[in-house]
This record gives sequence, structure tokens and C-alpha cells, in this order.
Amino acid sequence: MSAIMPEVPSIVPPPAERPIPGPRSLGSFREVIALRRDPLTFLTRLARDYGPVSQFRVGKLPFFLFTSPDAVREILVTNHDRMHKGRALQRAKILLGEGLLTSEEDFHRRQRRLVNPAFHRERLPGYARQMIEAAQRAASTWRDGAQIDISHEMMTLTLDIVGRTLFSTDLRGQATEIGQAMHDIMSLMNRMLSPFAALLNYLPLPGTLRYWRARFHLEHAVATMIRERRASGRDHGDLLSMLLLARDEDGGPGMTDQQVRDEAMTLFLAGHETTANALTWTWYLLAQHPEIEARLHAELDSVLAGTPPKFEDYRRLSYTERVLTESMRLYPPAWIIGRTAMEDLEITCYRIPAKSILLTPQYLIHRLPEYFPEPEKFDPDRWLPAAVSARPKLSYFPFGAGPRQCAGEAFAWMEGVLVLATLAQHWRASLLPDRPVEMLPAITLRPKHGLHVTLHRRD
Repeated sequence: MSAIMPEVPSIVPPPAERPIPGPRSLGSFREVIALRRDPLTFLTRLARDYGPVSQFRVGKLPFFLFTSPDAVREILVTNHDRMHKGRALQRAKILLGEGLLTSEEDFHRRQRRLVNPAFHRERLPGYARQMIEAAQRAASTWRDGAQIDISHEMMTLTLDIVGRTLFSTDLRGQATEIGQAMHDIMSLMNRMLSPFAALLNYLPLPGTLRYWRARFHLEHAVATMIRERRASGRDHGDLLSMLLLARDEDGGPGMTDQQVRDEAMTLFLAGHETTANALTWTWYLLAQHPEIEARLHAELDSVLAGTPPKFEDYRRLSYTERVLTESMRLYPPAWIIGRTAMEDLEITCYRIPAKSILLTPQYLIHRLPEYFPEPEKFDPDRWLPAAVSARPKLSYFPFGAGPRQCAGEAFAWMEGVLVLATLAQHWRASLLPDRPVEMLPAITLRPKHGLHVTLHRRD
């Protein structure tokens, strides 16, 4: 009987036509100010009130917030070739040119092929030695009972590491000058999140003038090193040599000096800033969890037996790696990923119009209670193999996902683990009670006022 019944038209709209929830006052000035002043609170409230997919506007520009692993996969993996980077990184071309972070499509794919050998596992032991030696040099200047801004210390240390591994250059003598230049550059890059950035970046404001001076200083230093290295033709075993020697697999030419400059500036800025922030937040969490700190020290004492770490120890420091992994769950250095839809899309059964901005914040997705019970709790044992296999892969993506995933991820993991092991083997830190700790979510997630601690030498 059912076979001859006429088909009844459905009155339920197809999934892609479902309205996307969001605040009624879309595009209001109040919302723009709230997003600008405190993006973490704004986006957290949006996800809480409207669920895993929501929308808002900045002026007339539509933004869509996605907070599920399925959406991360569809945006960063399945539809990666139908997306470009978000507005902030598009504007960052003013500094980074056509580097890996900012370039698109065929040019990005070629640059990725040329850059990948710089991070080949054959190069990692040499980089590891530089990382450990830099951490030992930093630790040798620490004094028992000293009060320091460990955020500044980690920035200086990772700057030393990137100088040696990228340029085979000792930047410690220029750490203050370059550190200030980096700060001025990052401050302007943070301002690129503003809807008025295109105008502000060319007005003779004090911050803009500081940026142009800092940029000139760094570009001049990088250009000089590229010119001298190109003239010598020697392979120094560093990242700069790899960039200069890189050749495309189809026999095409290598990079021009401008392309090498763009990639070097990208690695220089992104490489030291993100790792420094990851290590800083790790010190912050260890200072508040003495039982986890004690387990970390026990592993270091057992595996290293009083000797400095070596490259071969990296994979043996499993708890140290879990500590760093959990720290980047709670405080991901790259806390949000933005993409621009280049055509109409369907993401998790919702229709997204072309030119929309799609946001996938690691900071929120890493805290989903269905995957991370008691999400605010610092628990490195979340990263035991059985627990990891029970969760969707893209419930955790501190280095992104898909073809645009960070090319230096293996380098960064090794640096984080070996530097933490080298320092924590002999030192611990306690927080100064009268110093506020506040997150500054801009291009990266850093402590707004630094992280002030008292150092304690371990026996």
C-alpha cells in the first residue's frame, strides 16, 4: 500500500538552509568594541549562548564561529583549497611578504616543498644541540632567589635559538634591541585585527613609526646575512642554508633573495614567539601544581641522571612532553585560526556565503568538556595513549591542520621538550603573589603583563 502512496513534499528546509544562530544586534558598534577589547570573552559567550555554530558581524563583514572537531576538519582539511587565510594574516603581508603563513594556492604549495627539507629529521639532531646549549647558557645566568619576568627570559632564549638554528648567528648581544623590535612589530600586527587597520598602518602614529623602524632594522639584518651567505655558497647546516640551497622537485629554480627573506622573516617571528609563549604558560601551570611539577622532576632525574639532555632523550621524556602538550591545550600559542571563504560553501550542513570569515578557535575547542572532562584542570595524563585514541583527532590542533599545518611542528615540539627539560632539571619557579597574570589574545596568546616569578635552584 505504501508503494502507491503519493510522495508528500517535505516542509522541513534542507540542513544547509537552516538559520545560523547569533546575536540579534549583528554588526552593532557595541559588539565590535566587545570583540576588540576582549575577544576571548566575546567568543566564549557566543559559543556558550548559541552552540557549535554561530555568526556575528564586524561592520558588514560576516563572521562564523565553529567550535567542533568536525568543523575544523571541513574548514582546514576537506575544503582547504576553497579558503584563503583570514584578514589579519592577509594584512601581515606588509611584514612577512609571501611567506608560508601568508602565501596562497600554487605559490604556497611550491614554497612549502622548498621549505620542508629545512625541517627534515636528518637536520634535527644538529638543531637539538643548539637548543640545549642555548638553554644551558640561559640557565647559567639565573640565580637562586632571583625575581624575573620568565616571559621575557623565554623570549630571549627562543630568540637565541632561532638566531643559531636559522642564521648560525649569536643574537644574545642584540637581544634587547631585537626583542624591542619584535615587541613593536607584534604590537602593530596585533592592531591588524582592527577594522581600521588599513588606514592606521599608514598614519604617522607613534606605534606605526616604531614599527617601521623595527622592520627596517630586522630586514636590514636579514638581507645582509642572505647576501653574505649567498656569496659564500657554504652550507652552514642551518635553516638559512637550506632555504638558499632548496630546489624544486621538477628541476625549477630555487628561491629568489626576496622569497628567502620572506620565509626567513616568517620563521624568525613565528618560530620564536609561539615557542616562548608555550614555555611561559608551562612555567605558570607548573608553579600552581606542585604534584605535577614533582612528577616532571622525577622523570628528568631518572632519564637524564644528572647529565644535560641529548637529542636521543627527546622521545624518552614522555611525561615532559605530556606536560607541554597539556599546557598548549589550555594556552595554545596560536589560539585561533581564521579563513576567508573564496566561494559559497556548506560547512557542517550550514550554508556559508563567499567572502565570509570562518573562525576555529583552539582556545575554545581545546576546552570542550565532551572531549576534555573538567576542561580547566591541568592534567598531563589526558595525553596517555588510551585517552588520546578515544578523542577525535581534531579536538586538539595547536599547530593547525591539513595542508597548511605548521611546517615547523616537529622542530617546535623538540625545542619545547628539550628546553623545558634543560631548565627544569635544575630550576623551579614560584609565582610572585602581587603580580597579575592576564591573557592577551592577539596574533598569539601571551601574558599581558609578563609572568613574574621567583627562581629556586633544585638540589
